[in-house]
Amino acid sequence: MSLTSSLNQAMAPLMPHLMLAPILLPLLTAALMLLMREDRQRFKLIVNMGSTLLGLGVSLALLGWADQQGAASTMDVYLAGNWPAPYGIVLALDRLSAMMLVLASTIALASSVFAAARWHRAGVHFHPLFQLQLMGLCGAFLTADLFNLFVFFEIMLAASYGLLLHGSGRARVQSGLHFIAINLAASSLFLIGASMLYGITGTLNMADLAQSIPMIVEADRGLLHAAAGILATAFLIKAAIWPLNFWLVPAYSAATAPVGALFALMTKVGIYVILRLWLLLFGMDAGPSAQFGSLWLIVGGMVTMVFGAIGMLGSQRIGYLAGYGAILSSGSLLAAAGFGQPLLTAGLLYYLPSSTLAISALFLLADLMDRWRNDGASQAPFADDEAPFLTAELVPAVGLNLDQDEEVLTGQVIPAAVALLGLAFMACTLVITGLPPLSGFVGKFAMLTALLNPFGLGQPGAQPAGAAGWMLVALLIGTGLLALIALTRAGILHFWATYDRALPQLRVLEGLPIAFLLGACLLLTLQAGPVMRYMQATADALHAPGLYVRAVMSARPIPGPQAPRIDPAKEAP
Repeated sequence: MSLTSSLNQAMAPLMPHLMLAPILLPLLTAALMLLMREDRQRFKLIVNMGSTLLGLGVSLALLGWADQQGAASTMDVYLAGNWPAPYGIVLALDRLSAMMLVLASTIALASSVFAAARWHRAGVHFHPLFQLQLMGLCGAFLTADLFNLFVFFEIMLAASYGLLLHGSGRARVQSGLHFIAINLAASSLFLIGASMLYGITGTLNMADLAQSIPMIVEADRGLLHAAAGILATAFLIKAAIWPLNFWLVPAYSAATAPVGALFALMTKVGIYVILRLWLLLFGMDAGPSAQFGSLWLIVGGMVTMVFGAIGMLGSQRIGYLAGYGAILSSGSLLAAAGFGQPLLTAGLLYYLPSSTLAISALFLLADLMDRWRNDGASQAPFADDEAPFLTAELVPAVGLNLDQDEEVLTGQVIPAAVALLGLAFMACTLVITGLPPLSGFVGKFAMLTALLNPFGLGQPGAQPAGAAGWMLVALLIGTGLLALIALTRAGILHFWATYDRALPQLRVLEGLPIAFLLGACLLLTLQAGPVMRYMQATADALHAPGLYVRAVMSARPIPGPQAPRIDPAKEAP
């Protein structure tokens, strides 16, 4: 403990400046790679993976700094232009934003390694677009005002347009056009909602908005709610709420595997912004506007859960199952967030990274399983023997030389590639459906416990479950069962049914990212106690918006050097 405290004290002067690294590092990396010729793919690959790995290290350092023991709310505020809030650009780091940074960096690292096996050469400018996408994600998690949130959203979306079309093909172009159209509409709604809020309150700083909303005159409150509703629609499109999620499954399943895995995180950007803004602007301290929109979140989330579960039940392609799984996860998070209870918020915060990691792994698995089902046919623009320099073959186990009678009794050893695919698919199924013993079960169990016993820890503002709470309990269990049926059926088709096909040929760079993502789910399970305490502290801080407001509004610029004072008497001739 003393060593940790000493290390934190030694790094304290550097930590505020380190908040810039998740934004500047991918920006500078993308700029460097744009200056290189397109045929230098090997060097770009190394730079991309190295930068992403360094970003993960920075995110973990920020996570450790944000989780200072004994602090109810650990906030770091960085005034980028050295202007006080609400006049200048403000970055804010707390437990929630630090957690999202680590999640984004983890998935980005796995996606970049998987892309190294084949997909990064399917088109031009993959690596710069990948880093710009990462920059937009990290900026959205760190910014503390709506204007810069819009800027980072647009950076993220502009990069995603290119990444979705990476690899070309009719399906990607068609889905890409739909994706671009719906996101342009969401950006327009974002601008309209933010403009209306600025016209009513005179500010776009999130903390300043939280101070202004309780003091809005009653005549303007209806206009305020309309502006918030328009703004929320833009975020709910990104969060894949029904019926605004028709674009997600075709787009995400048409994208290349590493891009689909990274896109699984983009739905959680909408969840993050809704959690941040709704609890900050319309929490219990918002006066007459307190809890505005909670019913819409609950009902919309529940309908989205049903839609996602039915979509999974009606799908057989692994990519479609992953896409509908992302919708089901988002619906569960939105419905739970709408109750506005700290215990339930802590449960959904635990479930958020678990489900996102598993869905990202499933998108990567979809490419390998589809390639195996098609007898090794690849959608990549080059043959398997032209793999990049970092690849190596996983050596499949050789079957035993048994007579036919002995084979009936003992069978054959499962090849290593098939065992890897099967175990990974089983782990994804357990996490997504919320079955024990992995982290998906812990997250769902925490949410169910909070719904059935909201007074367990004497949390302020806890309410009995009621009809909506019981309905969410039924949906968490029922949709998990439907997802289990769908994924089990797909597993039987791919692993149990007999096909006359060759064994899957997997590369190390294709197996390691999947193992890395599922290993993170296992780590969340093994460290469930400390992680749940972290999530509870995060939820408590979110439900006490005054802590965030005071931290941002009290941040003061660093005084500049003062000019030496000149004595006029001494300067006189």
